Amino acid sequence: MTRLSLLALTAALATTIPAWAAPPSDTIRVALNGDLRSTDPGTKRDDNTDAVILHVVEGLVAYREDATVGPMLADSVAVSDDGKTYTFTLRDGVKFQNGAPMTSAEVVWSWKRWLDPKTEWRCLPEFDGRGRMKIEAVEVPDPKTVVFRLNAPSALFLTTMARTDCAEGAILHPDSVGPDGKWIAPIGTGPYRLEKWEPGQYVTLKRFDGYASRGGDRDGYTGGKQALAETVRFNIIGDPAAAKTALLSGDIDLVPDVSVADKAEIDGQKGVHTELAQTLSMSAILFQTRDPLLKDVRIRRALAMAIDNSQIAQATTMGTAPPNPSVVPTASPYHTEVEEQGYSRDMEEAKRLLAEAGYHGQPIKMLVNRKYQSVYDTAILAQALAQQAGINIELEVLDWGAQLDRYTSGDYQTMSFSYSARMDPALSYEMISGPKDKQPRKVWENPEALKLIQEAMVIGDPEQRQAIFDKLHQMQIADVPLIVTYNGAEIAAISDRLEGYKPWVASKPRLWNVAIKN
Repeated sequence: MTRLSLLALTAALATTIPAWAAPPSDTIRVALNGDLRSTDPGTKRDDNTDAVILHVVEGLVAYREDATVGPMLADSVAVSDDGKTYTFTLRDGVKFQNGAPMTSAEVVWSWKRWLDPKTEWRCLPEFDGRGRMKIEAVEVPDPKTVVFRLNAPSALFLTTMARTDCAEGAILHPDSVGPDGKWIAPIGTGPYRLEKWEPGQYVTLKRFDGYASRGGDRDGYTGGKQALAETVRFNIIGDPAAAKTALLSGDIDLVPDVSVADKAEIDGQKGVHTELAQTLSMSAILFQTRDPLLKDVRIRRALAMAIDNSQIAQATTMGTAPPNPSVVPTASPYHTEVEEQGYSRDMEEAKRLLAEAGYHGQPIKMLVNRKYQSVYDTAILAQALAQQAGINIELEVLDWGAQLDRYTSGDYQTMSFSYSARMDPALSYEMISGPKDKQPRKVWENPEALKLIQEAMVIGDPEQRQAIFDKLHQMQIADVPLIVTYNGAEIAAISDRLEGYKPWVASKPRLWNVAIKN
């Protein structure tokens, strides 16, 4: 082979080697299954965008490990007796990634930007009166204090402010935008700063040496944060099989979310392991309660008695998630013994209810998709279990988009479905409940339940809220607008090169407090 052809071959081979294959030893390499949509927090965003940007920016409050809300950039939060005024006292010593100190002026500037319709902030409708609350004023008594005044009391103000899809209402330095107001890049207060985004390839974050940690243990998106690695590099690897291969070959240190099938394979390999956490997502079988057949609650109850949550949870999650009959997730602090009460499998009672309702084997069509394997597997198992009680379920397999359209329009008898996480039980109940005439996607329109949900969105006392959620669960079990089966689990695949990584209920990777072993 000539020298020229050898050089050509070397160059050709080089183009097939991923750009992320040989990083510096002080870099944590993370597989991201899709590219960022932007670097402007909470505007053009998705889960991947949030996961990266929330290493760079922080809000006044944030979710704790158990999905409750605690102070982040605020040192404390005081609420007025009427529930309409929130006073935030800011922490001392916090700096932006350009070295400037954080004061109440930047908080007000950031929130004026979020509340400006031109910013196109995803969460604006939650705060401008179109949703459950309206911020009437943001005031600055002094450089360390910010006061938010609402039009009405809301138990969900801090919860909504902390939402990850809202990017926690990130507090930014004004230099994040140009003189014309156009977005440049985030200058936040987080433990890592944005170094480079190469669209379609990778995002690189660098340690912010001036970071002011709250101290203490890691606690969700609040608590102590330490950037133990110099660099975090998120590599865009859209194919799950390619991400797994990169992990097993040592080219990647972390795949934040793998399937239950991959877990068994990865756990059998040297140099890698998995960690899991229960999440707030919800798997369920939905009923159209206005359907001529399924409007009879006896048939819905018979289905609930025929379907065994324990079998479905065990089979579809391979034991990684326990069964849960409640809309309140198992990981929620509001999930108590009351929420554990559901239907036991009782074939004789199911058959009795069916006979009483005049059911004679009429087909019941269940919609399902193959994009989400657990959703499909749930339907297959439900069909087989229901058949033992004489219930004739026919599966109709659609692509995900078509099923979502049918869900949104309420055009189905029943379907196997999965809901994304909601961080408060009031929001979990709200996502399934509402008047079908106005919101056809909603499955539960019990007027008393709707009233209780609205109360839970206003009342802040934990004991009173617990009583409301307990009552709602008991009503849900009685009405059977859906059969909740289980909450999901996030399974992270991790190289033994890393130390300290833990998944959590919010299903977002956190690379602070994670070290690279020497």
